[in-house]
Amino acid sequence: QVQLVESGGGLVQAGGSLKLSCAASGSFRSINAMGWYRQAPGKQRELVATVTSRGGSTNYADSVKGRFTISRDNAENTVALQMNGLKPEDTAVYYCNAGILSVDYISKTYWGQGTQVTVSS
Repeated sequence: QVQLVESGGGLVQAGGSLKLSCAASGSFRSINAMGWYRQAPGKQRELVATVTSRGGSTNYADSVKGRFTISRDNAENTVALQMNGLKPEDTAVYYCNAGILSVDYISKTYWGQGTQVTVSS
């Protein structure tokens, strides 16, 4: 039984900042890559940022490069997304994603429930 829970979403004015956090809990052997995705109404879910298991490699969507930073804390089983210089087009539900290896060595992808980020103009 594994759960991913996001927090930190909210309402912010354009140019402002928010920090999202996602915590994994339950029984598992390890967490592999983690990432953040977002989905705006009427649009497809899109990748925002990913980070490898040791945090040594990150990947960002072109639209957020230079503004967002992804990081992880393996001691806490968390991944964070620092969002600076927010724009109205960043408005979406943000979802945490993680590849998790079970106690029985089965790899599965998990999703959080999502947290709303709204950027006003």
